Amino acid sequence: MSLYPRKKAILALSDGTVVHGWAVGHEGITGGELCFNTSMTGYQEIFTDPSYHGQLMMMTYPHIGNYGTMARDDEARKVMVAGIITRAFSWEFSNPMADRSLQEYLEDNEVVGISGVDTRKLVRHIREKGVMNAVISSTELDEDKLVQMAKDWEDMAGLELASKVCREEAQTVHGEGGLKVAAFDYGIKQNIINNLRDRGCTLRVFPAKTSLEEVKEWNADGYFFSNGPGDPNATAEYALEIVEYAKSTGKPMFGICLGHQLMALSEGIEVGKMFVGHRGANHPVKNLDTGLVEISTQNHGFGVVEGSVDEKVAQVTHINLNDGTIEGLKFKNFPGFSVQYHPEASPGPHDSAYLFDQFIDLIKKHKA
Repeated sequence: MSLYPRKKAILALSDGTVVHGWAVGHEGITGGELCFNTSMTGYQEIFTDPSYHGQLMMMTYPHIGNYGTMARDDEARKVMVAGIITRAFSWEFSNPMADRSLQEYLEDNEVVGISGVDTRKLVRHIREKGVMNAVISSTELDEDKLVQMAKDWEDMAGLELASKVCREEAQTVHGEGGLKVAAFDYGIKQNIINNLRDRGCTLRVFPAKTSLEEVKEWNADGYFFSNGPGDPNATAEYALEIVEYAKSTGKPMFGICLGHQLMALSEGIEVGKMFVGHRGANHPVKNLDTGLVEISTQNHGFGVVEGSVDEKVAQVTHINLNDGTIEGLKFKNFPGFSVQYHPEASPGPHDSAYLFDQFIDLIKKHKA
């Protein structure tokens, strides 16, 4: 007899696909865009990444939960994923540094999940059909009802989510180097803040919807635009005012993920929904300036549209070697650059940490 509860659960996709498994985490019903992450470690950092807000996260690595959870690994104040899907869920953990099991962590954060799923088969299905909405349920087990619920779930395209995950008021994070950076929180990860602070920056971290007057008052030496969830075209409706102001100051600018997309949109470059998206800690990206290949951490379902980059306004600096998509831009009308992937890399490799140094060097050069 099993030592752990075995309650049935169902994963229903909007295309009618239904998968049966066992409930993990909080009991209930949840839904969102079904995506997958290929990272072998770092499930806690993934689950707390604000860029995953409103999405169901399927982990391709089969064993999840085996090293428990610890407070220091959170990237945000709470779990951000809408639900989780795993192949083999570990109720017990082997890690003396862990605070609690993944099961306790998910229960405390009221996150619904399903295990016992053939994730390899389901990932192939998503790669062939494209991302789609889905529902996980451990309380309602009527397949037809759940499929209809998935069909009716709100699409990610056109959805503005950054203002739902950002901090409610501006916060100052003190560094020791005398550089002042205005960082815009569209779902900023804690390790981005750590990387900038550790390089001597004092940050004023502003909520997504911040007045221009408040930003001007800080009088920053440089501007950083963060990662975040949702459709960048929807976020741009209020965020571009700040981007345009930052450009007008002539001071250095740096953007990651959603921030990269917003900087591109400000220069008339198109950003669109991807067929599947990139999510994992093992994506090869080529730096076109150096010719070196970086192994990168990625999490995005939208991207800069190839062919929409006017060489008069921006230079493509990085490309994804898996599919040739654009991963980095250097702008020509203002001192700014941006990348689609995550150089703060937690979890993941540190090949791209130099980008933070590049930003700091730009700021110092401008101040000089």
